[in-house]
Amino acid sequence: MSTITKKELIDRISELTQAKRVVVKRIVQHFLDEIIVELASDNRLEFRDFGVFETRTRTSRVAQNPKTLERVEVPCKRSVKFKMGRQMKDKLGDKVSIIKENLR
Repeated sequence: MSTITKKELIDRISELTQAKRVVVKRIVQHFLDEIIVELASDNRLEFRDFGVFETRTRTSRVAQNPKTLERVEVPCKRSVKFKMGRQMKDKLGDKVSIIKENLR
């Protein structure tokens, strides 16, 4: 498994669309910024066939430091949940089931 960076993604899109790299970079960054703004506003983002982003609030809890066994209060916090859409499930379905089988 390899990591694809934002730069590599921008280069690919620029090459495929024949658009200038600077323009593609600006568009991609604006897109990502808008996702952050909407999630910060507690809005749900739904991209048909791709997936859904939404925020969840995790409740506060008491955890334990494994080294010292000291109890620590963990405050509530917001996190982002992503649920795969149909097209992504279709493309990744076989790979996900293979990974799950290997984990057992």
